[in-house]
Amino acid sequence: MKVSRSIRVAIGAVAVALAATACGGDESRSVTESAADGTLTVGIKFDQPGLGLRNPDGTFSGFDVDVARYVADQLGVSEENITFKEAPSAQRETLIQNGEVDYIVATYSITDSRKEKVDFAGPYFETGQSLLVRVDDTEITGPESLNDGKILCSVAGSTPAQNIKENYAQDVQLQEFDTYSLCVEALRSGAVDAVTTDAVILAGYAAQSPGSFKLVGDTFTTELYGIGLAKGDDESRNQINDAIQEMLDSGAWEAAYEENLGASGYPIPDKPMIDRY
Repeated sequence: MKVSRSIRVAIGAVAVALAATACGGDESRSVTESAADGTLTVGIKFDQPGLGLRNPDGTFSGFDVDVARYVADQLGVSEENITFKEAPSAQRETLIQNGEVDYIVATYSITDSRKEKVDFAGPYFETGQSLLVRVDDTEITGPESLNDGKILCSVAGSTPAQNIKENYAQDVQLQEFDTYSLCVEALRSGAVDAVTTDAVILAGYAAQSPGSFKLVGDTFTTELYGIGLAKGDDESRNQINDAIQEMLDSGAWEAAYEENLGASGYPIPDKPMIDRY
């Protein structure tokens, strides 16, 4: 049977695509394989002062950034061979699953639902959910005081705002943005009444604008920050856990905290216990 030229071209294209898939792409690489080649791509936040911040000169600073660098160094990758990629909250699992990053250090709370999609090393930090309000606000004192149509801001893809609506203040109005920095600017302008996320994140924003904002109430959740990586990459997770433990034991963890978050006034928490599941 004679096969038309168009069919032959189509078959050839499919064969090329299948061959490329069989050879694998970046998404199939483990963290340790990338490190063995001497480079790593790490997801961080770009807009969280004290934790993950892209500075005006293009450099990066923050506690999470220092954790990311320490882990990379323990894996044999020097700082100049790390590529930092922005990891917005709603995109973190996708970035890992698509192989766009090797691992993510971005105030990434370990949850059961996320563990269905990615794996976590750590935790490397413990905090809890809190509220940020304008410094002259006397009405909002905790999550229960957010009823009566108060507008609460958080970030799409994160869980804090929904937690308040479900468990503390059913009448609160939720406003979601892509980043916490946009929430903070909305709070500054009066467009929202409060911002909610983890206390250590909010403390960084309060320290960045002295006299403008304050944290109110006690923390009302427990959040354990982990380093996210591809599901099933057990060897890499174990090596990252070892790196975190070394940072905790060596004094580098406390030093990184004091350098990046000491000025915020948020007290240093107890060292976390690594979960080697």
